[in-house]
Amino acid sequence: MDPALLREREAFKKRALATPAVEKRKPKSDDFSRKPAKKAKPSGFSSISSINKPKHGKSGSFDYKTAPGTSQYKFSVLAKIINYMKTRHQNGYTHPLSLDDILDETKQLTVTTGTRNWLGTEALPNNPKIQCLPDGRFVFKPKYNMKDKKALLRLLDKHDQNGLGGILLEDVQEGLPKSEKAIKALGDRVLTITRPIDKKKVLFYNDKDCQLTVDEEIQKLWRSVAVDSMDEKKIEEYLNRQGISYVQDTGKKIAPMQKRKKVGNRKRKFKTLNDHMGNVLVDYTSQGASELGGIKTG
Repeated sequence: MDPALLREREAFKKRALATPAVEKRKPKSDDFSRKPAKKAKPSGFSSISSINKPKHGKSGSFDYKTAPGTSQYKFSVLAKIINYMKTRHQNGYTHPLSLDDILDETKQLTVTTGTRNWLGTEALPNNPKIQCLPDGRFVFKPKYNMKDKKALLRLLDKHDQNGLGGILLEDVQEGLPKSEKAIKALGDRVLTITRPIDKKKVLFYNDKDCQLTVDEEIQKLWRSVAVDSMDEKKIEEYLNRQGISYVQDTGKKIAPMQKRKKVGNRKRKFKTLNDHMGNVLVDYTSQGASELGGIKTG
């Protein structure tokens, strides 16, 4: 090789090593994968959207029970109002209230306009426990409206005279303010009986004019006779043998409904064909060829 070219080559290498070079770094793939940041929404729009968004519970899931506008939320508001109106009536506060006053006292002023309109036009006026007055105010409506113990005693006496029996204690507590104090003040003029079916207490009027004095010996004889294991027919037969007359029940007896018997699966009858040709058709399988007109078969 030419020595001049070798010298030029060596000189070029020296110059290249002496000259500093700046290397451009290639962009990484992560830089391209990053998405541009979203522009922030105006403050007015964000405030409106936050109002329209439903409330979420602690776990982040949507709570349908407390969300305004749902039917369950509406009826929970109504139930709270009914219980409050009942409690204030039992405490002696029987003056009517407007819808705004009711929502204020039950701490439910944050209900929506739709729920408020529903309460004022449908729920409260149509509720059997609430009475709507002509001026638009509402008051609790118990089954028996009584003001004091005298009204309770008159009501029990009326039930006794008309043969209606007693009155449930829970109905008295619902309609009579401070009912426990009134019942205690009446004393033995009112009888309290626990109903064995559902263990509910029933109040009866104790009519002292109908009280009879029965000899102790007769009471002992009455209590000594056990009739728990006897039905009505056996009691009637025993009274007839002893020559004792008894009062018969002349009321209409309702016969128990008879269960309809299930019809079993009947065999289906198929229509047989050619029944009307029974006297005309003849079976030739057992006859010979001569009888068939000389025609041989087979």
